[in-house]
Formats: sequence, structure tokens, C-alpha cells
Amino acid sequence: MNKKQIYFITATNTDIGKSHASEVFLKKLSKKGKKVGYFKPIETGVTTHPLDGTKLLNITKKLNPNFTFTINDVVKYQFKLPASPFVANKYIEININSILTQAKKLLKKCDVLVVEGAGGLMVPITKNYFMIDLIKDFQKKFNSKTILIVPSILGSINDNLLSQNALKLNKIKYEWYINLYRDKKEFKKITLPFYKKYFTKIRYI
Repeated sequence: MNKKQIYFITATNTDIGKSHASEVFLKKLSKKGKKVGYFKPIETGVTTHPLDGTKLLNITKKLNPNFTFTINDVVKYQFKLPASPFVANKYIEININSILTQAKKLLKKCDVLVVEGAGGLMVPITKNYFMIDLIKDFQKKFNSKTILIVPSILGSINDNLLSQNALKLNKIKYEWYINLYRDKKEFKKITLPFYKKYFTKIRYI
């Protein structure tokens, strides 16, 4: 029997490439023979339907036809306002236990569940509960592995190190990957030299 595993995809901020990274990991894990699943507990900026969630669910179903869940199963909380969940949420109580319970339900039809967070680590879900707290709860309950996505733009060193320090302080197991989606030439000149000196291993998606 295959051991179940969860990968929690987070980032240094919004629009860094969590959805892209989720797609990359889904396809990579599927090629390794794993039955993959996808979960985006909260998506904001939803007008008619969750755009990111729908795209990734369709990809997941092609990779694993047994993952027979609906978009409302996969994107549990959907809010119209493109803001942090705490701000975007006007009427519905975000129940953390229900998110963890839903993850357990989704895991029944896959070997590996890719969970996509919202925004960065310190995005508020409720007044006193942040995305990093949800990551901690996933690690505690499922022994999940966290994937931190960082950008290639100027200023990313600061955001990257702050995010990694936060993960370390919270004793969260993680790997970090660079998303080379912008300023590729400048990245090699202004950011990569420091990374090569500071880190022993650099990964890209």
C-alpha cells in the first residue's frame, strides 16, 4: 500500500507562481507513477468560478481519472473580493478543522495531494490565524512537506530569506524553488550570485 503524502505549495507573496508550481508538481509526481490529487482550500477573486482551482482540477483529473471530485470539493472556500481570506470573507466562517477534514477526504482517492495556499505565509485567514498556521496544522496532522516558491525579480532575496526564516522558526520542513518567470537576465546578475554563495543547493521549477 502506497504511503500517502501531502505537498503544501506556498510562496513569498501573491502572483509568484503557486498555481504554476502546483501544475509542475502534479505532472512530475504523476510521471513517477503516483496517483495525484489537488486541493486549494481558499481562493479569492472568484467571480463565476475559481479560475486557478478549475484549471488545476481539470489537469488533475486527466492525470488521475479516479479523482472524481467537483470544484466545490477542491476549492472549499470561494470569495469574490481579490484580497486576503480574512478581508474577502464577509459572510462565511472559515473553519480550519473542515479544511483538514476535507484534505483527508481528498487523500482517499490519491497517493499524493498537492495543496495550494493563498498569498504568502503571513496572509491572514482569520484575525489571529495565518497561512503559516495552516501549514503548521497540515504538517502536524499529515506530516506534509512544504514547498516555498520564490520569484526572480529584484527584491526577492529579502522576501525569500524572511519567508525561510519564518518557516525555520516555526519548525516547518520545507524545500524552496525559484520561479524564473520574470527578469531572467537581470536575475543572473543581481540575485543569483548571492544565492550561489549563500545556499548549498538551488532548485528551479
